[in-house]
Order: sequence, then structure tokens, then C-alpha cells
Amino acid sequence: QIQPVESGGALVQSGGSLRLSCYVSGNIFSFYEMGWYRQVPGKERELVARITSDGDINYDDSVKDRFTISRDNAKNNLYLQMDRLKPEDTAVYYCNRVTGWQYDWGQGTQVTVSS
Repeated sequence: QIQPVESGGALVQSGGSLRLSCYVSGNIFSFYEMGWYRQVPGKERELVARITSDGDINYDDSVKDRFTISRDNAKNNLYLQMDRLKPEDTAVYYCNRVTGWQYDWGQGTQVTVSS
């Protein structure tokens, strides 16, 4: 089973920046809309940014104007540039398809923003 591999999470101060990366093996990554999700303990996983195979992008209001999603289809990579981070951005971040079947969820990458 294909499982995305997320990386780039860290402990950062409020107002700081991070860049998350996600690698998905195989040869079908470029065909699908992908998204970044995040989850905090006790809450459901939420979709915060999404990008179609053609590059159309949408953001949740909570991250709009602070986060930037991008993809490199040649490298099977999905990215999330996170700027002006806030303590409420603290979560485990995952990547996966947005519509239809999904890959097995990866381990995610922990982002912790201190105030």
C-alpha cells in the first residue's frame, strides 16, 4: 500500500515559518488533487489547503494568506509553506488525496508553535 511520507515539522516561535514536504511513491501522483490536512488530539482531521493536478488552489480561511501549497509532479512532492505561524496552527500535518479513494495515512509531521 502506498503511504505518503511527510516531513519538515518542528518547534517554532509564533510568527515564524516552516516548509513541509510530502512524498508519494508511484506514478499516479500527478493525476490527483492533493491536500494538506491537520489534526489535534480530540478533534477530527481537517483539510487546510488543496491543489488540483492543474494547479488550482484553495485554502481554509484559517490559513489563507499565510500558507502556500505547491506541488512538483516530476518529483512526486507536495509542499506547504507556512508563514506567520500562530499557536493555533499546532497540530500533526498530513497529506493525502482530497477526493475519491485515499492513500493509507502516513505518520504525519508535528508542527508546534510556541507563543
